[in-house]
Amino acid sequence: MEKISLITTGGTIASKETTNGMLASGALSGIELASLCKLPNHIEMKVVDLFRISSMSMGFEKMERLKRAIQKELEDPDVTGIVVTHGTDTLEETAYFLDVTIKDQRPIVLTGSQRSPKDVGTDVYSNLRNSILCAASELLYDVGVVVVFNERIYSAKYVKKVHASNLQGFESFGYGYLGIIDNDIVSIYQKPLHRECFDIHHRIPRVDIIKCHTGADGLFIEASVKKGAKGIVLEGVGRGQVTPEMIPAIQEAIDNGVTIVMTTSAEEGKVYPAYDYEGSAFDLKQRGVILGADYDSKKARIKLAVVLASEHTVDEKFFKY
Repeated sequence: MEKISLITTGGTIASKETTNGMLASGALSGIELASLCKLPNHIEMKVVDLFRISSMSMGFEKMERLKRAIQKELEDPDVTGIVVTHGTDTLEETAYFLDVTIKDQRPIVLTGSQRSPKDVGTDVYSNLRNSILCAASELLYDVGVVVVFNERIYSAKYVKKVHASNLQGFESFGYGYLGIIDNDIVSIYQKPLHRECFDIHHRIPRVDIIKCHTGADGLFIEASVKKGAKGIVLEGVGRGQVTPEMIPAIQEAIDNGVTIVMTTSAEEGKVYPAYDYEGSAFDLKQRGVILGADYDSKKARIKLAVVLASEHTVDEKFFKY
């Protein structure tokens, strides 16, 4: 019999309607949420009621507590896999954090819902059931952390929320999903070729994301440095360009020991030194900016923060995969 640990953290999947017709995110306990899902007879489930929060209340401190809760469950050799329920707004960030900080090869699945348990056409029951089936499947062994949503299985690195309310709320642009769950059958069509994991030895530092746009200057970079950021992720455009007006603040931040990673706002494609002008990826690389390949800004922030908290010196090799 497969044994699954279900760790609940709140979100829409565990919400209840309030007296004013709004939703109270995370109002349901883990036991209440688990009772909504009809499980196959061959799966035993343990419930860990960790948080009852909206996903916008999730930060590195709570991510680390969630990581420790997962690792505690995995100390039991009989545990087949882990399911984490989570609000959808920051689910992709937590999934990737867990992916780069937990070494265990057993399945770790994150899921949530776009609709509350009592909404017409809710996706709570199918997403939860499908996630438990995935966590119990040997096909997900050594795949890394995955997100299960709307019968699809996504890699933590590339999944992102793409719709505010539609049931097809997540996608992986350019890479697609890893597999599907159809009539309780888990099928995998592709797997990540590379996995990496980092041990956290220090407090996770502040890392900010700063978006580039026409007319942007160094205001937010300067504010980030003043606030004590140890890392900054720039979300540039195209191949990784920023405005010339941002350069003085970028250079000053680097000179003061702040690690800067360049990403692109494009949905697909890599940051690459294709042009030679002030503010281009080539220019930024010469100044000490790390080119973030095809990472989106949120995943780059997670990885940069984790590597900074490890015993590694951050350089471009960490954004190769």
